[in-house]
Amino acid sequence: MAAFDPQELPIDSIAGEARLAPERLQPDWLRARFAAPPSWMPEINQEQLLRQTDSALRPAAVLIPIVLHESGPTLLLTKRNTDLRDHPGQISFPGGRMELHDLSPVDTALRETEEEIGLARHHVEVIGSLPQYLTGTGYRVTPVAGLVTPPFQVVPDPGEVAEIFEVPLNFLMDGQHHQRRTVELPGGVGQRTFYTMPYDRYFIWGATAGMLRNLFHFLRT
Repeated sequence: MAAFDPQELPIDSIAGEARLAPERLQPDWLRARFAAPPSWMPEINQEQLLRQTDSALRPAAVLIPIVLHESGPTLLLTKRNTDLRDHPGQISFPGGRMELHDLSPVDTALRETEEEIGLARHHVEVIGSLPQYLTGTGYRVTPVAGLVTPPFQVVPDPGEVAEIFEVPLNFLMDGQHHQRRTVELPGGVGQRTFYTMPYDRYFIWGATAGMLRNLFHFLRT
């Protein structure tokens, strides 16, 4: 578990950038953006800077599943079980550690998604990936973006996933919903500032919120 409750921390500031234009959330626009990425810079916090040359980081991959509903796209997320070793109880993308038999980060993301939430890979149209994200728990994560067209079925793995839910993509791609919070780390080692994106009864923060910020920058550039 985290040594602190992020929901109890005060909000330092709101990122505040304008919401993405609706056309940038449409499938054809998303396909074109990932097919021909612009020049852009992901956000890198101090913790990630210190870990960039860490050879002990374990490769992993997650799927960013964009669900193409007629009413508008959503992002499919999971709530992890509270008894897991890494990121217990947190909101996350489906995904996990890369295994030796995985052919690529895409293969890892699709395999882990099938195992965690039962979403068959033939339902996922992979459109690209974002830069690797380094986590405080020692992973070098490749976020893989995929479009998912209903109908499809999901079933949570009871050993890993407590809940599967969806959040409107236009909510997440709005800087007005991106909060910054800061915690004093124990032992006098300094502070950690991170993003949070509360939605309904779900509290999105940490690595998941960091990867969503990078998706936001990638799509708004």
